[in-house]
Amino acid sequence: MDSVIADEAVQRRRSVRSSALARLERMIEIRLVEERIRDLHREGKAWGTTHCADGQEAVAVGLAAAARPDDLVVCTHRTHHIGLALGVTPESLIAENIGRASGALGGLGGSMHLTATEVGLLHSIPIIGAMIPVAAGAALAAQVLGDERVAVAVFGDGGVNIGAFHESLNLAAVWRLPVVFLCENNVYAEYTASAETTPVPIATRADAYGMPSAVLDGQNVEAVREGLEQAFVRARAGDGPTLVEVATYRYGGHSASDQSPYRRDGELERWLERDPIAVQVAHLEALGEIGDLDALRRQVTARVDAATEAALAAPEPELAAMFANVLAPGPAPV
Repeated sequence: MDSVIADEAVQRRRSVRSSALARLERMIEIRLVEERIRDLHREGKAWGTTHCADGQEAVAVGLAAAARPDDLVVCTHRTHHIGLALGVTPESLIAENIGRASGALGGLGGSMHLTATEVGLLHSIPIIGAMIPVAAGAALAAQVLGDERVAVAVFGDGGVNIGAFHESLNLAAVWRLPVVFLCENNVYAEYTASAETTPVPIATRADAYGMPSAVLDGQNVEAVREGLEQAFVRARAGDGPTLVEVATYRYGGHSASDQSPYRRDGELERWLERDPIAVQVAHLEALGEIGDLDALRRQVTARVDAATEAALAAPEPELAAMFANVLAPGPAPV
């Protein structure tokens, strides 16, 4: 990544911690960027599929506000909101989605493989639940190095029924690793309601490992921030891991092609009544700190417009980029 863009990302990483208004602005930005990414897919300017997180913005921004800038995050294929919240710039995320050289990974990672180590995003892993042991490993490294960093595994409700979830929680509890296991329970694991696959509340699974747990309101960014701050304090103090279940909802389908025929009647409308952006607006209004909301939206929209134009104007990667960072021996590129 270009050093100027990296510096901007680091500043964005810090700014989201500064105020409730900054957190509102970042949530609006995430919503708009994902709308643009969906549009680009519909227009045939991006290939493959994409997984958006409309409705889950408060989870990502609350995490970014609670974590230190040097903490480490490993997340899922639904990664845009996490990356933007942590500081990845709109231009580099959009460019990555459409395979341009100015993307976060030079256009080689696409929608599901976002990495931005300059802001603590170690990687996004599409394999369900696979990020959980990776985060435990990052926490072990932090523990051995004694640098007080905390690792975070961000995973969905679909990841709590695989062996790696239980193995990682067990080992983290035994070794008192500085890790936060953050489950985004957005009601559906792909097309299946979590109630049909998980017989007990997810957070209660921590009990089997003697691990503290919490259930947070995933539509309230300040509630997410405050709850996660407690988990980070415990981890940094050497008190081990925490399992945090965040109750949230994805407005869109599992992926770009999913029309969500499995939703229950009225379900989406009920969740829209507690849209995370609207909840934060109400919070700021109660504090008397909202200012000119229309002006804020125009400012963010202009920024996303400019980022989209810059991404579309960026060149595609050179052919040689395909062979960069490939360590296995092989024939030279033709």
